[in-house]
Amino acid sequence: MGIEPVKSTRIYQEIVRQVRQMIAEGRLKSGDRLPPERDLAEKFLVSRTSVREALRALESLGLIAIRPGEGTFVREVSVESLIEPLALVLTSQREAIHELFEARRLLEPAIAALAAGRATPEEIQEMERILAEQAKEVAAGHTGLAQDAQFHAAIGTAAHNRAITRIVHAIMDLLAQSREESLNTPGRPTRSHQDHRGILAAIAARDERRARQAMLDHVEAVEILVLGKDLGRARGRKKLS
Repeated sequence: MGIEPVKSTRIYQEIVRQVRQMIAEGRLKSGDRLPPERDLAEKFLVSRTSVREALRALESLGLIAIRPGEGTFVREVSVESLIEPLALVLTSQREAIHELFEARRLLEPAIAALAAGRATPEEIQEMERILAEQAKEVAAGHTGLAQDAQFHAAIGTAAHNRAITRIVHAIMDLLAQSREESLNTPGRPTRSHQDHRGILAAIAARDERRARQAMLDHVEAVEILVLGKDLGRARGRKKLS
């Protein structure tokens, strides 16, 4: 498979990157079965926990299918093949981040509203599990970055609209570095977890309007943190005019 040893501190993201690259280059094709979790951990020189997180992320992206008792298989690539060229262009353009946040503000609140109307009890339970893990990570002094990504991915899954949610996943991938920077800001991990709790409460209550607003508030708070206070002041003046 041509796997490289993982050296990045964001281990599961590096695994995701390598697998996505293998799919894009045709080294992994639709229908191919991935090695077992234990074998992948040995090939990547990482823990099985990191492999498990990566597989969850890849499944959320629609790139693989995990079939209990059968294995993990590469899915047929569809929407990603259209998004990837745009992603490669935007990645090298730091000034495009504000455009990506604009896309997030348009898409993610709508997806949260869809999740409020469509999430199954099992999907809500999975979001609760993720936030419980995030709370432990934050309490231990960590950023909870992995759980942050998992929570947004879980909301996308609960919206039950694969085309739209894959676009959001692509945008989140592009903003991975900015999200890590924001979560390294003192106090931000705790605030992020609180925001997530508010979003989940609205989804669990089946309150689409509140879920939409809670997600919008969350995205805007992160945007102001990443792009600077001037953005927040500019937006405030615009609302008053």
